[in-house]
Amino acid sequence: MEDKELYLVDHLEELRRRIIISAIAFIVFFIVGFIYVDDIYQWFVRDLDGKLMVLGPSDIISIYFMLATVVAIAGTIPVLALQIWLFVKPALKPSERKITLSYIPALFILFIVGLAFGYFIIFPMVLNFLLNMGADLFVTNFTADRYFRFILYMSLPFGVLFELPAIVMFLTSIGIINPFVLARIRKYAYFVLVIIAIVITPPDFMSDFVVTLPLLLLYEISISLSKFVFRKRLKKEQEEERIEA
Repeated sequence: MEDKELYLVDHLEELRRRIIISAIAFIVFFIVGFIYVDDIYQWFVRDLDGKLMVLGPSDIISIYFMLATVVAIAGTIPVLALQIWLFVKPALKPSERKITLSYIPALFILFIVGLAFGYFIIFPMVLNFLLNMGADLFVTNFTADRYFRFILYMSLPFGVLFELPAIVMFLTSIGIINPFVLARIRKYAYFVLVIIAIVITPPDFMSDFVVTLPLLLLYEISISLSKFVFRKRLKKEQEEERIEA
């Protein structure tokens, strides 16, 4: 009983250490983002005619924190993924350790690709739709706070959703999920993804279709990758059993 308690304490201490390292990485990247926030801001407003408005001094610091936080999230993802890998590493076989380690850069790349998809494709499509809808009714003036929040709402969800294939491969490689489960819950996953697409896009069929299609494609890619990883995992397990026998 005491051995189990000591093991649990060591486990929790290791988890605490990984969380602290991830938090420190977030703070460091946040500071870097804060330092370069002027350049980041200028890049985002490069296509706007004129300057964005602020309604008070607090909006200025809010924009700084918002942009720095996005930089911190993007920079912390590979660090967090590495810490998760180091935490589960003792439970992995040597072959599994090499395979799962390769998912760390994949998570970062997919997050950036998702952000780019949201910003360069979804954001202008939704913005133009809304501006055209209200062109004859309203005078359009953007505040900096609401403009950047709108960009985040249109981009950040895709950064997270585009990581689905790498996450599925990682979970399959360590035996938590398998392609059969993913295929069995396909209709429920489709329903959730369609709801997400409808919520974050304008109320017209074409916008919903443009967003829904890549999300469903991502899920199918995730199932295919899960099958590939699952077969390799089974093959290695069978080879190890033959060697042991």
